[in-house]
Amino acid sequence: MTDVLRRGRASLAFSFLVQGVAFALLVTRIPAIQNRYGVSDALLPAFLAAVPVLAGVGSVTTERLVKRVPPSRLLRWSQPVVLLALLGVGAGERMVELGVALAAFGLAVGVLDASMNMLGVSLQRSYGRSIMLSFHAAYSLGGIVGASLAWVGAHWQLALWVSYLPVVLVLLPAVLVGSRWYVDDRGAASVAEDQAGEGGAVVFKWLLPLCLVMTVAYIGDSTVSNWSAKYLQDVLGSSEQMATVPFNVYMVTTLLGRAIGDFGVRRFGAVAVVRGGALVAAGGFAVVATAPGAWVGMLGFTLLGLGLCVLVPQTFAAAGRLFPGASDAAVARLNVFNYVGFLVGSPLVGALGDLWSYRGAMLVPMVLVLVTLVYARSFGAQPDRYGGGHERPRTADVGRGSNGL
Repeated sequence: MTDVLRRGRASLAFSFLVQGVAFALLVTRIPAIQNRYGVSDALLPAFLAAVPVLAGVGSVTTERLVKRVPPSRLLRWSQPVVLLALLGVGAGERMVELGVALAAFGLAVGVLDASMNMLGVSLQRSYGRSIMLSFHAAYSLGGIVGASLAWVGAHWQLALWVSYLPVVLVLLPAVLVGSRWYVDDRGAASVAEDQAGEGGAVVFKWLLPLCLVMTVAYIGDSTVSNWSAKYLQDVLGSSEQMATVPFNVYMVTTLLGRAIGDFGVRRFGAVAVVRGGALVAAGGFAVVATAPGAWVGMLGFTLLGLGLCVLVPQTFAAAGRLFPGASDAAVARLNVFNYVGFLVGSPLVGALGDLWSYRGAMLVPMVLVLVTLVYARSFGAQPDRYGGGHERPRTADVGRGSNGL
């Protein structure tokens, strides 16, 4: 069984990596996509907003589908759809073709994100120790690879389909082969449901703190991805070339933080790691907001990568612990707030920047990240299902029991 779990972990990590590549190839080539299809600046936000909205629909649909279809099967067929939709974005010629490709991409991404994290939560349960951050580290690595490939395509002025086709031709058969080793740990889920003492229903009031943390984390992430370059150039006076550096630094520090984050969870527990991540991220926003120049601003974005990187993986893991008999449903519902944060973050900072100042706008996600401290206990405890409404610590909390070596 150990070999089965190891193969399952490796194949799932590869799927996270592939998704990071695909998503980065899409979002980093938005100007080229806009030029190819003649999408106006006024219409572009509608196209971009449609992707996370449809992804939310896909995530909700996944919650219903997993009652009949295992998450591994949903992941096996949604990931090829994402890759083919990406190729469709690059190969189309008319705006309606762009709309169809983005719609397919969004719906499939929702199914893919939810099913990937479902499998990650169940594998972590089987391992008996924190491994969730390693999957998201693979996603971050994929994002760096995808952004690098996008830079190559832009530098050599390659047509979008020329940039995308080799990637799809390599990754599509690879994910289909790798999907043979996905692990649906239904046995462990059944045991967890029996231990939960009830039918495993998801109680939204218990899930709500994690939903808020997920939203806040993605507000912070979208702030960096959408505004770091503009902030460094327009507010801190950097060169255009230097303004491209903060996002790359953020991605690298996110990868590093996630690569070592599981060890921190095993040593100190999820609650301490989440609190530490929130404080570091809030400090990063504070440094960015008060930075006198570009180099100090980049230090702030570095801190943001180290702080924010732990929040999302641990939120999914906490949902699995909170509802051990209904972790798939909990993950699917929680995943929707990924897209809520993505939709809210960029417009929020942009509006505040125009009405107030961009320095002041950076203080808003800082305050929101600090809200995570209020709900940090949700990452290491579960509400008492047997009355009283109090929280009791779980001895099986990842990283602090005898299995968390």
